[in-house]
Amino acid sequence: MAVNTPLLEVENFNVGFKTERGLAKAVDGVSFVLNRGETLGIVGESGSGKSVLNRGIMGLIASSRVVETGSVIFDGVQLANQDRQDLWGKRISMIFQDPMTSLNPVMKIGKQINEPIRKHLGFSKSQATERAIELLTSVGIPEPARRISQYPHEMSGGMRQRVMIAIAMSGEPEMMVADEPTTALDVTVQKYILDLLRQVQLDRGMAMTLITHDLGVARGRTDQIMVMYGGRIMEHAETEALFANMRHPYTEALLASIPRLAHAKHTRLSPIPGAPPDIVEPPPGCRFAPRCRYAQQQCITESPAVIDDNGHRYACFYPVGTDENAEALATNQARGETATGLKIGPAPSKTDNDGENG
Repeated sequence: MAVNTPLLEVENFNVGFKTERGLAKAVDGVSFVLNRGETLGIVGESGSGKSVLNRGIMGLIASSRVVETGSVIFDGVQLANQDRQDLWGKRISMIFQDPMTSLNPVMKIGKQINEPIRKHLGFSKSQATERAIELLTSVGIPEPARRISQYPHEMSGGMRQRVMIAIAMSGEPEMMVADEPTTALDVTVQKYILDLLRQVQLDRGMAMTLITHDLGVARGRTDQIMVMYGGRIMEHAETEALFANMRHPYTEALLASIPRLAHAKHTRLSPIPGAPPDIVEPPPGCRFAPRCRYAQQQCITESPAVIDDNGHRYACFYPVGTDENAEALATNQARGETATGLKIGPAPSKTDNDGENG
């Protein structure tokens, strides 16, 4: 199939967990389209619903306590509330966050790669071993013929992650989900892993979702970015369009919290105040309102509709970069707090600005 044609179409998808307090809506009304050959970056804080969304799409969290509604169409076939095991490894693969806990610690590397090859491709044991060596070579593992006889604990974190990629590639999938694939790896290994994933994707024409906390990684490695918070999409756009003209205050706050190399040592970071919402009993109105420096009374009582500006989608009454946004900030600075009671500093005086410029 040609690239740039829809592979995954998600519409109003919801995943909830039954708890003693009620239904925890981990994914709430998510919609997006992923084309063949494209990479979708999904960013947000821990607990925003990134991993649950992707595991829900794959059917990895099936349970009597899970409530799943909405539509998930993969290559024209409805997946929601269906058994998806036939797709695992063969058509959709996943690279998990921690390779040490994802790999079987008492099974040799070779056997862990061989099993999906034999299951999905019908290879004999010798053919699967030969293919496993080829895969380990392709992901940059030296002496692959020797490595297939090793256990996970005999390898470094970077090598274990490469093994996970080899396993994910073994069934020649059409889509790969990479869930924080560079967590706990040093920066040089991170770059190698991300470059490797990109090359694998180009070679095979795969679609990919890249789950990450790092907007910098997302910017350099994705075609589109979806920003999630409290189980919902706050903003979704093509990558460069989002960075050139971000609209949602949460996206702005995430970007502002990233350390900058240009900053002097010991420069104070800009964390987002407060904590993510309770997904069992989320606040009324905008879920980000309690932590947003632009929040007004409307944000407390009403949930903003999604605005679609030529494919750039966001849900906010006071979008960043607009006159309404500037007025909201000025109002809050004048009274020293937002409508939700979040303390906010006054606007800098002209003297302060002149001093900084000098």
